[in-house]
Amino acid sequence: MTFGNRFHAALADRGPFCVGIDPHAALLHEWGLGDDVAGLERLALTVVEAVAPYASVVKPQSAFYERFGSRGIAVLERVIAESRSAGALVLLDVKRGDIGSTSQAYADAYLDQSSPLASDAITASPYLGFGSLDPMIDTARKHDAGVFVLALTSNKEGPEVQHARADGGTVAGRVLDHLRRLNADATPLGSFGAVIGATIDDSTEDFAFNGPILAPGYGAQGGTAADVRRIFGASAAVVTPSSSREVLRLGPDVAALRDAVRRTNDELRR
Repeated sequence: MTFGNRFHAALADRGPFCVGIDPHAALLHEWGLGDDVAGLERLALTVVEAVAPYASVVKPQSAFYERFGSRGIAVLERVIAESRSAGALVLLDVKRGDIGSTSQAYADAYLDQSSPLASDAITASPYLGFGSLDPMIDTARKHDAGVFVLALTSNKEGPEVQHARADGGTVAGRVLDHLRRLNADATPLGSFGAVIGATIDDSTEDFAFNGPILAPGYGAQGGTAADVRRIFGASAAVVTPSSSREVLRLGPDVAALRDAVRRTNDELRR
């Protein structure tokens, strides 16, 4: 199955909520763990145990593992493998963007299913020109993986670039147009998605591009189910709102973590 098919089926089966597995230093401290590889492993794998059998999508942020070097990357490999084994789709948040052979190397690292870091999908940055992502797009097609491209992010610095005008439209609009082309004729959903914040102001952009949408900023950052409906309208059915802190601060209580996923899915479905 293509990633678009798997994403569509996962949201229908488990609900739309995406859990970020982001073991930053402050969270490790809140859990009573050391800011070291042992603490990283304890937190990350506890979260996997609690949420991966119930969440449709989990989203580890690679940077929080990379900061511990090779041992941290080894923990990330386990997070990816064990989450996928539990039935969750893994969207690896790496926001990579480069050109040529370097872009291909990133694609091979995260999307080639023979890699120890192989994930269902990754986040990518288009700001070296959308064509710079071609190696990632082509590799995703080859391995039935997905790519979520930054479009309208929720950080306050984003509009400087994303709202800028280009060829009669905005930069974000151009990104969405490229995704619309990539997903044309895909059924029930294309594999190439956009990252659009759950806290953005009302937008005139067309979010109907036949692809999945990752909406970070849900929960602790202020995004609500009402915001998802307001921002995305008819496209809300293909949105996976993402939260990390809102859920992870309930740990290390496995039952509380699991119940938060179920509760949030119920909230979003209503």
